[in-house]
Amino acid sequence: MDNQYPRCILSSQLFHKYGGVHVTLYNDILTWKDVWTITNNRSYGIGSKPQPADRPKSLLVYVNPFGGKRQGKCIYDQKVAPLFSRACISTDVIVTERANHARDHLKSEANLDKYDGVVCVGGDGTFSEILHGLVTRTQMDHGVDPNQPTANLVPCSLRIGIIPAGSTDCTCFATVGTNDAVTSALHIIIGDSQPMDVCSVYHGDTFLRYSVTLLGYGFYGDILSDSEQKRWLGPARYNLSGVKTFLTHNYYEGTVSFVPAEDDMGSPRDKEPCRSGCCVCQRKASLKASQSDVPGEKETCDTDNWTEICGKFIAINVATMSCASPQSWKGLSPSAHLADGTADLILVRECSRLDFFKHLLRHTNKEDQFDHSFVEVHRVRKFRFQPSHQETVSLEDMKPDSSPICSEATRCHCHDCACSHWTCDGEILPHVDIQASVQCQLITLFARGIEETHGPGEHLGWLPEAGPHQSAG
Repeated sequence: MDNQYPRCILSSQLFHKYGGVHVTLYNDILTWKDVWTITNNRSYGIGSKPQPADRPKSLLVYVNPFGGKRQGKCIYDQKVAPLFSRACISTDVIVTERANHARDHLKSEANLDKYDGVVCVGGDGTFSEILHGLVTRTQMDHGVDPNQPTANLVPCSLRIGIIPAGSTDCTCFATVGTNDAVTSALHIIIGDSQPMDVCSVYHGDTFLRYSVTLLGYGFYGDILSDSEQKRWLGPARYNLSGVKTFLTHNYYEGTVSFVPAEDDMGSPRDKEPCRSGCCVCQRKASLKASQSDVPGEKETCDTDNWTEICGKFIAINVATMSCASPQSWKGLSPSAHLADGTADLILVRECSRLDFFKHLLRHTNKEDQFDHSFVEVHRVRKFRFQPSHQETVSLEDMKPDSSPICSEATRCHCHDCACSHWTCDGEILPHVDIQASVQCQLITLFARGIEETHGPGEHLGWLPEAGPHQSAG
């Protein structure tokens, strides 16, 4: 008898065109044979874009056994590995043993020529390791210096797959529409491709980190900084630090500068979220393909028109994607695009605690979170920030390869000078004075973006579970 997978929801996120009929399947028991029959038929062109050549045959898999609820290895062994085996995909599996294990292995040890993709089983932190390792390796192989802020980075040729096994899995949710391991595995098997922008962050001519979700200063930086002192609490530390930071209600002075995006890139408030087959991202891909820029060659900065804003800010956020999650289905910037070469800069100026609470509350409902007099949002290609107070960092904190967590002395000094910290995809940057630029479609995921909504607040990738064998068309 075939192995069975209980309570698996196969939505039209994956199988949405068979004879022109929209189908969502809900099965109490789905056999691996059923899954493979559907995926095999779909990948060979039945109402589908991917062709057989797009399907991976060999994958390098990194499993983080410590992230989230420490279920990464169990999720891979029980849910994902059997699917890869049925799909005749060979895998080399590495169970990570320390922080940055995957990053370091990708940078110097992995023989990438033998693989069609890299898969991470873990949360956003594990994906960040894969991102940094793969992008760094690609630039090294092409002789590009990542410490040059104006360099054109070379896009990675290998696709990245994300099997969600972390606490929030924001990257997976915002690119697939659900945090289901089996759904993500089937995207990999089918060979779906979703280009994605990456934001490169610098302090002067020193590279700091890459970001694909959120660069946050002020409110979100303070939450992460405070939570680092409470790691013994586990995931609950974020809620506790969030309440503390909200009640403290700090604001920070500084100067924000940015290069606005082109007019045809739309607006963060245009109510047009990025979805599968997004015309904005596809238009950018066509434009990018037609350009003949030499990788690593410096851009001409003379044509950049910088806009400067000074003030006191409760929060400064740079969102490269919507940052949607099960807790906030719209995300920080609902209309941010995955692959248009821009990011959304959100400035929350000094306001009352009640007004700020109203702004935060709108991230969880259908109201416009930007519709406040103290909030402004801009679509940008480049960004920099200069605090009003001089920052001080230790030599250890300045090492780009070290975990960028501020020392205790630095943290106290920052608070004394009314400085916050930058959080970059869940890591604290060692500098406050930073600049960032969006690298258009630098990586590609095994995904296809979130499918069009089925109704208000309902993505097809995460419809509520229905009764056994129920289908919706």
